[in-house]
Amino acid sequence: MLHALSTSIPSPRQFTYPFCYDVDPLAEAASEELQHYIATTDLMSAEKGCGKMFGVLVVEYADEGGALQRGFLAAYSGLLGGRNDWQYFVPPVFDAQQPDGHFKRTEREISAINREISAIEHDPQYLQSVAQHEEMTKRLQAEVEAFKVEVDVAKARRDARRKSGEPLSEEEQAEMVRESQFMKAELRRRRKAMEQAESTFHNPHATLLKSLQLQRKQMSDELQRWLFAAYRMLNAKGEERDLIDIFREYTHAMPPAGAGDCCAPKLLQYAYQHRLRPVCMAEFWWGESPVSEIRHHLHYYPACRSKCLPILTHMLKGLDVATNPLAQKRHTAEPRVLYADEYILVVDKPAGMLSVPGKAEDSASVSVEEYFANNSKLKTQNSKFLKAAHRLDMDTSGLLVLARTEQAYVELQRQFASRETVKRYEAVLSGVPKHIVGGYGIPTVAIANSCSNLSFSGQGLRQECRSLLRLEPFAIQFAKYSSGCISLPLIADINDRPRQRVDMEHGKPALTLYNIVEVRAADANTAVAYTTKKADKSLTLVHLYPKTGRTHQLRVHCAHPQGLACPILGDPLYGTERADRMYLHAAELTFRHPITGEPMHFLSPSGFLL
Repeated sequence: MLHALSTSIPSPRQFTYPFCYDVDPLAEAASEELQHYIATTDLMSAEKGCGKMFGVLVVEYADEGGALQRGFLAAYSGLLGGRNDWQYFVPPVFDAQQPDGHFKRTEREISAINREISAIEHDPQYLQSVAQHEEMTKRLQAEVEAFKVEVDVAKARRDARRKSGEPLSEEEQAEMVRESQFMKAELRRRRKAMEQAESTFHNPHATLLKSLQLQRKQMSDELQRWLFAAYRMLNAKGEERDLIDIFREYTHAMPPAGAGDCCAPKLLQYAYQHRLRPVCMAEFWWGESPVSEIRHHLHYYPACRSKCLPILTHMLKGLDVATNPLAQKRHTAEPRVLYADEYILVVDKPAGMLSVPGKAEDSASVSVEEYFANNSKLKTQNSKFLKAAHRLDMDTSGLLVLARTEQAYVELQRQFASRETVKRYEAVLSGVPKHIVGGYGIPTVAIANSCSNLSFSGQGLRQECRSLLRLEPFAIQFAKYSSGCISLPLIADINDRPRQRVDMEHGKPALTLYNIVEVRAADANTAVAYTTKKADKSLTLVHLYPKTGRTHQLRVHCAHPQGLACPILGDPLYGTERADRMYLHAAELTFRHPITGEPMHFLSPSGFLL
């Protein structure tokens, strides 16, 4: 399991902070050794469909003569081709894949219950009884709704009689009270009958089905708890805790599925068990990207937070770990005020500055809100209130609007939520989108027509697309390169926040229009040793028009294979190349003044040059 590492590269002073790191040259050397192994074997042929996350851990140890040596361990995330016993790689923390083990035996029992449940759910008699029960329930619901109308009509009639001004006899008043009481009681009786009919579905199939479903849930919960208790994680101090105990402390919840099976926990566990001192580590993706996520071949990634943050917080105790780079104060330029009155501020935010105060563990930087709240030159009678009406990612620069009164904030929020604002961003992409055909673009009217066919909620979308493209000073009948529309629904990646992923079924609609302005093509044929990676230095300048405001929308739409398939240059989450900054800038913004209603239009050119 321990592989030789012949290099004179010095060891780093501190161990890698796994959730945000620049790859240490020593870890990169170990990664290249692993990549050579993967490329020269048929290892990945067992993994169907997409790629896999791999990791390396450089370690130090004393040889038989007492001399200090270095080597590295390798791991893959989860299973590889349905197996966890591949040579060359460290074993899992706990092997749940043994055919005769408790986990697999119980799993087979649960599968048998699933087959019984499926048989009942497809049984003709059961389906007929369900249909009859649903028909009866709908009939009772209709009767309740019809009687409720009678109750409302009778009440309105009584109210009108009381307000008519004509005197009421005692007998008439008593009759009105009796009618009201009877109708209320009858409505309650009918509602109770409907509820009882809904809850008492007496059918042998249904009773058995409910029993099987309860049994399945109990067995699944018990098996999951047994499995998590079997994962006993070590740390550099020699302390041992199971996953349930670890997550109870950090999240007050049960661990998510797959916890403990990522690269980093596997590598550290093996190192501690064999008295190897961890020096540095790195994780990289090999192969095609999944459809929902954005993963680039041979690109390095931090450990995921939802599964690994609690585990690694425990496992790294006793190691001298580098500090979180995001927790260190970042030196950025100061935001520039473009417009100010007693109700709003419009500023040009620099890259590297938060829009609003962030989490304490993620950033020590002053946000735009905090910067201007403490700026004595801008204090007014309303200076106690200051909120950003929308957000820009920390690494994005450009136009940001802040409200200085509650009334202004509510109205600006409404305009952004109802998509009455118009926003244009400028970005530099790593690479050139594959669909660009030399010299000929797509007519803007064709883009508008294509947008009208999208399944997206919004009024007048075809005209909206036309109008939006006309905002571009250079958007004539034919763009120099191509223009178009990206519609990829987005949802938070709960296993790897703050990343977002594409989810066609559960994601929220996300629509971006784009216009490619300039392309700088470069030689992309230089192969890197042992890999299929190309040294492509091509760049593309693109203007982006988000019609929705989803988190990381532009970044995902640019990087995703079904979008422009070219990440934004310097994007730390979805990109492939490091740069001095992320090349995304909010360059144009149109909205109405929240108090006066006056149209407001601001420009802040990025100055990005290819």
